[in-house]
Amino acid sequence: MRRVASKAHLQTHEPADVMMKNFGKVAVLMGGRSGEREVSLKSGGAVLAALLRQGVQAAAFDPAERDLHELLAFDRVFISLHGRFGEDGTVQGALELMGIPYTGSGVLASSVGMDKWRTKLLWRSAGIATPDFELLDASSDFAAVEQRLGLPMFVKPANEGSSIGISKVKQSGALKAAYELAAKSDPLVIAERFVGGGEYTVGILGDEALPIIRIVPANEFYDFEAKYLRDDTQYLCPCGLPAEQEARIRAEALQAFRAIGGRGWGRVDFLMDESGRHYFLEVNTSPGMTDHSLVPMAAKANGISFDELVIRILELARVG
Repeated sequence: MRRVASKAHLQTHEPADVMMKNFGKVAVLMGGRSGEREVSLKSGGAVLAALLRQGVQAAAFDPAERDLHELLAFDRVFISLHGRFGEDGTVQGALELMGIPYTGSGVLASSVGMDKWRTKLLWRSAGIATPDFELLDASSDFAAVEQRLGLPMFVKPANEGSSIGISKVKQSGALKAAYELAAKSDPLVIAERFVGGGEYTVGILGDEALPIIRIVPANEFYDFEAKYLRDDTQYLCPCGLPAEQEARIRAEALQAFRAIGGRGWGRVDFLMDESGRHYFLEVNTSPGMTDHSLVPMAAKANGISFDELVIRILELARVG
């Protein structure tokens, strides 16, 4: 794998600015052991190709197949892992111990951002609006929760991404089954009040909130199929919001990202209700980089190519 990277390095004309930065040997972490493994492989493959196109000496590294101590042979790491054991602070902690600069958020922000329940608790304490929610367990009074949050509502594992294990509960008495489905993915399960005025996302790059994207799925909500498998999901950028409102929400999204300790890059999702009020939903500290992914779309709308985006993220790699 190292010889392939070196060969690509020799055959690719290196732009002067990339040469000056001298990233050294870069490991692109991809794959992993989470339920989002296949998506991670696509993200990592796209990132690796972009780095090689720009003359960076980069190689794929799948922590499901190799020991992490082998990363000591690299100068920095681009994290393209999604979900547990990659986006939740575990890999970040290992890289901190080894002293290897890595992309994205640190240990604490990665851990909190992966946990939707604790993200919401933190946001509420900071005065950041998020949809009403309740934590569920097997002994919950499901009928009472339905009464308090109303129908429809969403039920989701607290520590999963890509809409794995999520359900939209529309009928009275269906909450328990939705809880049991989500609990297969994570023991922490949250029920969340439905907010039906539109789904949006804000990409974060460094100290900048990128243009907002409105997501319009062809099916009932933005589930795994709509994210990765369908070609009829609409992504609107410009998002259609008035300029002043968009600027305010972008600033608040950056605040919400920083509230969990986020750094480098990421994505903050939010919902709009019918009256035009927005509610922040969750943070993604290791967003997708596939052909369906949102941060590259937002970057493109801001005049940043995919290859430039990858380099800018890599520039922000750090330890501590």
